[in-house]
Amino acid sequence: MKIICIGRNYVEHIKELSNEVPSAPVFFMKPDTALLQKTQPFFLPGFSKDIHHEIELVLRINRVGKNIPEEFAYRYFDEITVGIDFTARDVQQYQKEKGLPWEPAKAFDGSAPVGEFIKLSELKNPDSINFHLEINGKTVQEGSSDLMIHSFAKIISYVSKFVTIKKGDLIFTGTPKGVGAVKTDDELIGFLEGNQLLRVRVK
Repeated sequence: MKIICIGRNYVEHIKELSNEVPSAPVFFMKPDTALLQKTQPFFLPGFSKDIHHEIELVLRINRVGKNIPEEFAYRYFDEITVGIDFTARDVQQYQKEKGLPWEPAKAFDGSAPVGEFIKLSELKNPDSINFHLEINGKTVQEGSSDLMIHSFAKIISYVSKFVTIKKGDLIFTGTPKGVGAVKTDDELIGFLEGNQLLRVRVK
């Protein structure tokens, strides 16, 4: 199982970090050790003083695929949830300034909590999926799949040109605006269409 993450997929988030809008999907990888089990807390790592939350819609791949045409991409997933791409923002900024890869800021242990998956067929409108993140009872991020620059189909088709996707792989599809720092004892709760699917306590 691998975790594929899409960056810069919401215009307002790109603006808040002063980045450029990409012409093609930007993707990076997290190892399976980044996956945080549902019952485990997230421990702030000692190498960063600025860990940010990034709530995202997460797809679970259901079959093997390579060079997938965009019009057939929907066949490769049927479940969705929300996840958090924890990011060491200070480390990421250093890596960017030096022209170095993002892995130290993105791929560390426990950096990818994932919620309970639900079937896309259970959603009233799978073409417009709303989600949000609450921290200590306050909504800090809100998004919708119809605001993504690159659709689910585009993401799967593009990534599969470079990397074979396999059953069980997870795809984080990008975060909307409102990212920010987390601190000890914060409680993060992720919602999809009003349903609580993810809960993480920061330690």
